[in-house]
Amino acid sequence: MQQYLERGRLASKGWQVGKLLKRGLGIAFLVAVAAVVIYASTLPSVQKQLGGRRAKMAGDGPVPVAAAQARIADVPLYLEGVGTAKARNTVTVRAQIDGRILSINFKEGQDVKRGDVLVKIDPATYQAQLEQAVAKKALDQSQLANAQRDMDRYTSLGGNIVAQKTIDTQRALVDQLTAQIKLDDAAIANAKAFLDYTTIVAPIDGRIGLRLVDEGNLVRGSDASQGIVIITQVRPISVLFTLPQQRLAQVNKALAGGPLAVEALDADGKSTLDRGTLEVVDNQVDQATGTVKMKAEFANANLQLWPGQFVNVRLLIDTLKQVVVVPTPAVQRGPNGTFAYVLAEDRVSLRPVTVAHQTETLAVIAKGIDSSDQVITTGFGRLKDGVRVTTAEPERQQPATPAKSEASGEARTGLRTACAEDLQKHCPNIERGRGAARECLQANAAQLSEPCKAAVAAAAERGDRGRRGGDLQGGSTE
Repeated sequence: MQQYLERGRLASKGWQVGKLLKRGLGIAFLVAVAAVVIYASTLPSVQKQLGGRRAKMAGDGPVPVAAAQARIADVPLYLEGVGTAKARNTVTVRAQIDGRILSINFKEGQDVKRGDVLVKIDPATYQAQLEQAVAKKALDQSQLANAQRDMDRYTSLGGNIVAQKTIDTQRALVDQLTAQIKLDDAAIANAKAFLDYTTIVAPIDGRIGLRLVDEGNLVRGSDASQGIVIITQVRPISVLFTLPQQRLAQVNKALAGGPLAVEALDADGKSTLDRGTLEVVDNQVDQATGTVKMKAEFANANLQLWPGQFVNVRLLIDTLKQVVVVPTPAVQRGPNGTFAYVLAEDRVSLRPVTVAHQTETLAVIAKGIDSSDQVITTGFGRLKDGVRVTTAEPERQQPATPAKSEASGEARTGLRTACAEDLQKHCPNIERGRGAARECLQANAAQLSEPCKAAVAAAAERGDRGRRGGDLQGGSTE
């Protein structure tokens, strides 16, 4: 009996457990159904929010770009090379005779003219030689005069009184003394030349270099290695440069039409030092380098060029007249060749273009763009044919003038100075850049010092203008 009662209690307990399990499963089912209903009801709004964020991130709105107007202009065609300035004439002044330098009559670096006295050499020896030659001529002249008188006397007496042989001998003596006089004249001229060599003059117009010999030294005319000074002609001056041999035909064709203009540029290739003309194209190609040497001449009025100076050279070979030009960044390259985006109202259209010539700043368009078109110069990462765009105001596209840039830099410096302590106190961990420091200061405006409040207010006003015109250009006004 007890055994049956025990089994009944166990069966009752099992039924209760099963009932609890069924109830738990039912509750779980209801919870799951409720969750599904809630998820289904909230999914559209979530998707809408995510879609809006994705659309915003993907840039479904107008793409901000900068546009430039195509225009008609004359475009010069240059060939560029590297050259070296060389003095048009260079003279090493040397002594032509032996002697001691009495005086040096120039200053190093002085400009001299042809014929200016540079050096005086002791003339005593050469003056004595000249006087000897002059005295020798006077002696020979007296002998000739005596011989000539005897000749006249013998001739007047006739052959019956004076033997013909005597007359002939006297005539030969007169001729001998006459030749001696000519020899004396040559000796005098030679002595005068040596005497003149004691005064050394400038052989050309030019600039004096560093002195090679000091006053009081002995110089020798036979020593070719001993110079006194070097004179270089720097007005005008020459520039030797090279161009690849592939450009030789272009240069010769252009040179046949008249002198070609040449520009000498400084090291950065932007500033023009002087302008001149092409003088010579070498008559052979350097086989080692495959280049052709050329020489241009420059007036060098202000001594912009100096002998031995390296310069960049631009040779003008032609000018494209009245062609369509656009900024170089507007020309893009793709699998199908070059193209550009042309602005039409608020959308862009992709146009294939043919580029005739291109420099660092301008591209000459032979086909595809008219002078009335506006081309896109920035924002290509999100552009495609037909995309809506928005452009900055035309005046904002112009580069900031130095005065504006300087004023903007001074304003940023003033803000950093006025708010240095406030930044350290209220924004110690703020990352600098993209206006984060300014936003932190604005958030703590009530706790800022008076100078900092004024600076932040001014910066906020500039920021409002910058959003329209791009004054900040991606930087922070800290």
